[in-house]
Amino acid sequence: MPLPDRFHPAVSAALSAIDLAALRHVFFVACGGSLSIMHPAKFMLDQHGALPSDVYNAAEFVARAPRRLGPDTLVVLCSMTGTTKETTAAAKFAREKGAVTIGLTVEPGSPLGAAVHYPIRFEAPYTTGVPIDARHSNYSVIYQIVMGLVAGTGGEDLTEPLIDSLCNLQAAIDSAQETFAPLWDRYAEHFAQQDVVYTMASGASYGAAYSFAICVLMEMQWINSQAIHSNEFFHGPFEVLDDTRCFVLMKGLGSTRALDERADEFLHRFGKAENILVLDAAKLDLSGIDERFRGNAVPLIFFDTLWRFIYKVAGFRNQVMLDGRRYMKKLSDY
Repeated sequence: MPLPDRFHPAVSAALSAIDLAALRHVFFVACGGSLSIMHPAKFMLDQHGALPSDVYNAAEFVARAPRRLGPDTLVVLCSMTGTTKETTAAAKFAREKGAVTIGLTVEPGSPLGAAVHYPIRFEAPYTTGVPIDARHSNYSVIYQIVMGLVAGTGGEDLTEPLIDSLCNLQAAIDSAQETFAPLWDRYAEHFAQQDVVYTMASGASYGAAYSFAICVLMEMQWINSQAIHSNEFFHGPFEVLDDTRCFVLMKGLGSTRALDERADEFLHRFGKAENILVLDAAKLDLSGIDERFRGNAVPLIFFDTLWRFIYKVAGFRNQVMLDGRRYMKKLSDY
């Protein structure tokens, strides 16, 4: 099946080479921040396609060894640098089982790139410090893979509206920076004083909440955190809420928004507004983004805009963002 000319060339090449009709299952596999993009990818596939899928931490994927893994499965992996040992091991394990493998990385010549059948390059501003266009991001690449799979396995062909939406995504991110800027000024100093900040979201946005909790608040600012699903909040975690607890709530769009709205109402009923930072996707200018993809666009918008917030937080904490680590990339055996 031909894909739009504006599709990532490596995505088009990979999907053209794979026998899509033979696929029966998709595994999304990664660690840390790279794992966070797998949640919205699965959400998109669930909503638009018929292929079943699972999301796995790379080490558990190997340890669990799903019996479903085999020649009729596709394993999509991601590691920004391509050097994540567990993800490379997962790629090799998948190939040993006969699965087809696609690897997303900024370095196609990396160990992950060498371990997969089809390495696909994306761009990331955090490696170079140079801003990028969101259409070249890991989110964009994995969404192209997903909607290419949908179209190639008998689902509706929405590849053209997807590309149109991705081409307009950066403008939406830039606009969101202005929309949310007053929130950064209002909450940054207060949140910088906290030892614990919870994050909350649902649906496509849950991965963004997960990544912000573990890779930003915990890894880079040493602030204790936990990503809580907006509905799981009511099955235990809401007992921690009082007038001192701080939350970041990402209110998304689409079919799960009601879950976020319920959480929002409860947080403001029993907590204090000064402790509740709400990013509401309904306030964003999403012009040029197809309504069918807006729910999947907002997690990238949330995460990108929150970088500006966390840099303000870091300034108040006198904590260096990317270099202020104790263990990450400093211990070779981990």
